[in-house]
Amino acid sequence: MPVKELYSNFIDLVFPPVCSSCGQLLVQGEKYICTKCLLEMPKTNYHLHKDNPVAEALWGRAKIENATALYFFESGSKYQNLIHNIKYKGQKETAYGMGLLFGKEIMESDFKNIDLIIPVPLHRAKRRKRGFNQSEWIAKGLSESMGKPLETGLLYRQKSNPSQTRKNRYERWENVEDIFSIRNNEALSGKHILLVDDVLTTGSTIDACANVLLKQQDVKLSVAVLAYAL
Repeated sequence: MPVKELYSNFIDLVFPPVCSSCGQLLVQGEKYICTKCLLEMPKTNYHLHKDNPVAEALWGRAKIENATALYFFESGSKYQNLIHNIKYKGQKETAYGMGLLFGKEIMESDFKNIDLIIPVPLHRAKRRKRGFNQSEWIAKGLSESMGKPLETGLLYRQKSNPSQTRKNRYERWENVEDIFSIRNNEALSGKHILLVDDVLTTGSTIDACANVLLKQQDVKLSVAVLAYAL
């Protein structure tokens, strides 16, 4: 048995892997999330319908080709536990695994026509504090399962803004105004970009990113978020 596999088995023995959603021990063949939780999580299937609540949330703000979310997000649900564990307990591998699932789900739809995947960026100060960008890890999984390139250096957050949590709709819009910018305009020219984030609530962050990306020459934009907040 290879040394790497032996080490992995030892780690699993000392620290048994648990489901990121319910906390139960995972069994052989399960990874990140148990089968029961995966089956119980409410999928939106929005990628099958061009007119859907995620797309409607962005109407009138920016020209979006397609928009979808993998799951519904409800306060107090198992999915909220999952997102909390990803963002605040460093479970970036779970974000990657969810991205893999997401990519397989939407690849058989109009999303197959995208050219490039870009995650909503964190400011460097917040990234240092958290240790990673959860949206980037979701995007990594999407990139692998869709076979599309991932770009993490072109769109960046030029200002550090307070958390959106507990802000009302108007405060969220004010909080993200003019905080994103582009490093290399020519690299995006003519591309159909898939913008990726973890949760869509009011759409203010997505809209702020979209306004910057769509100023580039001949750019098209689609949006994929892991969950849509009801």
